[in-house]
Amino acid sequence: MKRGRNRELWEFEREMTSNGAEGRVIVGVDGGATSTVCVCIAVPGTAYFDEPPSVLARAESSGSNHNSVGDDAAKLALEKVLADALMKAHRCRSAVQAVCLSLSGVDNTSDQQRMHQWLREVFPGDVKLAVCNDSVAALASGTLGRLHGCVLVAGTGSIAFGVSEDGQTARAAGVGPLLGEPGSGYSISQQALAAVMRAHDGRGPPTSLSKAVLQRLELSSPQELIGWMYKDYSWARVAAIVPTVKSCAAMGDPVAVKVLANAVEELAISVKAVVRRLNLAGENGTKPFPLVMVGGVLEVDNGWDLCAQLVDHIKGFYPGVKPIQPKIEPALGAAMLAWCSCSGLTNSLSG
Repeated sequence: MKRGRNRELWEFEREMTSNGAEGRVIVGVDGGATSTVCVCIAVPGTAYFDEPPSVLARAESSGSNHNSVGDDAAKLALEKVLADALMKAHRCRSAVQAVCLSLSGVDNTSDQQRMHQWLREVFPGDVKLAVCNDSVAALASGTLGRLHGCVLVAGTGSIAFGVSEDGQTARAAGVGPLLGEPGSGYSISQQALAAVMRAHDGRGPPTSLSKAVLQRLELSSPQELIGWMYKDYSWARVAAIVPTVKSCAAMGDPVAVKVLANAVEELAISVKAVVRRLNLAGENGTKPFPLVMVGGVLEVDNGWDLCAQLVDHIKGFYPGVKPIQPKIEPALGAAMLAWCSCSGLTNSLSG
């Protein structure tokens, strides 16, 4: 079998015998700006999932958003995580029945086609392949592979994506920090850093963020933030400050509280845009619909529960919303999507 561009990653296949039908697997990948996760599951015995499938193997690698890390680095991270997961599952690529790549930064047909072509080089033959935005797999992680409802992903970046009952799709945000992703980890951190600089030169009020951020970054003065930021303003590096912002907010710092309140407002706007375009809540806004919520920004940090605040805010205009925080990670959602695609049950993989 062709070994792809990075032959050394697949050397383990030389030591394995070809797997028969009883060893067939499905592969799902969730790739973001910060990290990439791949899981392998056994081929299910049913068309739909009534519960999350068991994971045979899991692997993790660096970020694979091509807009953030570059095309070559993204593909290398993806091939590494694919090879690592299959090696841990004791499977060759010949055992793979379907693969779904769900990637942040895959935003149009051109992106999909380019990544699909690359993936076919890694998995030649009759392997069923699907490529979609990471929001699609995130939705599937909360709905067991059934694409209906809305998902909000709030991590390093942010995006809202939805699918109506008749298969129509819509999205909001997900354009990267240069064009603006309010409510994302990058945006929250950037606003916090700006607040520190404003406090330093007198343009803004004093804030406990100043001391906390400098300690977090091991800097001695706010002036050093300039060099820190412009030395490497990669998205994940900046977004890592979010827990510090939540900690200051939990201690009552009004500047930090305002930054996070702005994030709640902006994330709610993204959800509202998708729900309205797809009419998920019905004409009067009370029709129930699932809202899957994933990403590090929505996790509780230092006692600050931004997700709960956001749900309360959204219920103010969509009282029928059914919030879901998946117990499984989006990579497993991607694996379920791969199987549904293989079974001809899912067509909305464009994100």
